[in-house]
Amino acid sequence: MLILECPCCGVRGEETEFHGGGEAHIKRFGPGSSDEEFQGYLFAKENPKGVHFERWRHNNGCGKWFLAARDTMTLEVYGTYSAQTHEPPKHIREAITAKRPGWTWREFS
Repeated sequence: MLILECPCCGVRGEETEFHGGGEAHIKRFGPGSSDEEFQGYLFAKENPKGVHFERWRHNNGCGKWFLAARDTMTLEVYGTYSAQTHEPPKHIREAITAKRPGWTWREFS
């Protein structure tokens, strides 16, 4: 089971305390976008074996959204951070690199 910590209110709990909201750091396209852009937004999702960035909501707490970096193979959580962040914080990227040298994910490494 995943153990997550909400960066908004500081509560640490099991994943049942939270609700997953899909992939993080994706560019969202809406009205005025091309068919290809909108199709990519809807259907082109990462499903890696390894490091993944996800959106989570603290359902049974403050109700706020946040982002988490975790390993899909080991369920290790590298860290959580604000949903208003455009890329993972440096300390999280360094923690991932320390455990998984040479990892890459989209534009982050």
